[in-house]
Amino acid sequence: MTQKPSSSTRRDFLKKSAIFGSLSILPAHIALGQASGGKLPPSQQVRLACIGIGNQGERDLKTMADSGHCTVVALCDVDLEGKHTQASQAAHPKARKFTDFRVMFDKMADEIDAVLIGTPDHAHFCMAMLAMSLGKHVYVEKPLAHSFGQCERLMALAEKSGVVTQMGNQGHSGGNYFQYKAWSEAGVIKNVTRITAYMNSPRRWHGWGASVKEYPSQPLPKGMDWDTWVGPAPEHPFSDKLHPQEWRSWFDYGCGAFGDWGPHILDTSHRFLKLGLPSSIEAVKREGANPLVYPQESTIKFKFPEREGMPACDVTWLDGVANKPEVEPELGDLNTSKPGKIIYGEELTFKGESHATVLQVVPREKFMEIRRDLPRFTNKASNHYANFLLACKGEEEARSPFSVSGPLTQVFTLGILAQRFGGTIEFDRETNKITNNDTAQALLDPAPRKGWEEFYKL
Repeated sequence: MTQKPSSSTRRDFLKKSAIFGSLSILPAHIALGQASGGKLPPSQQVRLACIGIGNQGERDLKTMADSGHCTVVALCDVDLEGKHTQASQAAHPKARKFTDFRVMFDKMADEIDAVLIGTPDHAHFCMAMLAMSLGKHVYVEKPLAHSFGQCERLMALAEKSGVVTQMGNQGHSGGNYFQYKAWSEAGVIKNVTRITAYMNSPRRWHGWGASVKEYPSQPLPKGMDWDTWVGPAPEHPFSDKLHPQEWRSWFDYGCGAFGDWGPHILDTSHRFLKLGLPSSIEAVKREGANPLVYPQESTIKFKFPEREGMPACDVTWLDGVANKPEVEPELGDLNTSKPGKIIYGEELTFKGESHATVLQVVPREKFMEIRRDLPRFTNKASNHYANFLLACKGEEEARSPFSVSGPLTQVFTLGILAQRFGGTIEFDRETNKITNNDTAQALLDPAPRKGWEEFYKL
């Protein structure tokens, strides 16, 4: 289980498969000699490998397995001796186990159809790139990647490979998705000029993050593969302020509250309002700012220009326990204690929470006035996990493919740079470059740590 990968072996395999360099990638249904038509035949279960099997990865894996559409053939985690990974291992005793995803693919690539990636944000990219280069369908937890450039490469390879892709913003298969689609197509949601999104629950770094001056160091736990955990990111010593779960606090590894909750709150607005990328991002507020750890409170304002006949739209994000959104009195007594958003359209205003929760027309008096004329929408579709597996089998289309979730995640990566540096970031949507901050521009696509360059060349 602890054997290190052979880069030369993997490169030889990729070359023999006509994959490496030329990007002539064979999706799983062709590479494994399965039925034609672009996906696995409906009668066949998807052979699933899971990378990252604790905490969120464990929850993802359980829901995938419970769907009845897959067989779990491999489990991979850098900390197989950790308490948080034991439940997944016990649930799938026949699955082969690995601590390094590269070794897993070296040894059993031809036994895997799809890969579930539930690792920290900074690790998603290399795993997803290698999986797609081998023709494997991929489900990647949100946010899709850790940098703007990583998203760009993931989108390009997903399109080239033809595999099924899905980001794990689970609400994108629920009521809010179908409602937003139906209401925007019917003109109920129209000419939106302003969105306020917020997440005011306590975060792990609240209380200690503002005073951090360096990364802490602790003895490495038995069996922990720290080099693989760090992956392409800058290397820092192990500590329980990084693993497990604390990594989201740090700029070098996580995407903070915005990257964590933005995919569950702003996904449908970004998609159905066709927001694309912003022209500027302003850090309106950064309380407890720290060069290593996310602020204790932050307010970020994005400006999206006119597009496809829609007006310019400002999107404001607020996080931090006391950093509450201001609500106009005429909208009524809105409960903003849960993560959510307020969407200001031409004739109507909508209040929503996160994930699949449907929107409400506010104030309530206005809703009562128009409720009989509002379009109906389904709330009984396949869940996000089943949707991915059914897409692998050719029965559905994935609802949050990289072509959709990639640009959404790029918005988060730009917002994170504003949280990190403050001020206003000017972004050229034509060249995809930051024009007024060279340091931020360099972090749009930072070079990987030495030894991890091969994944950026796939």
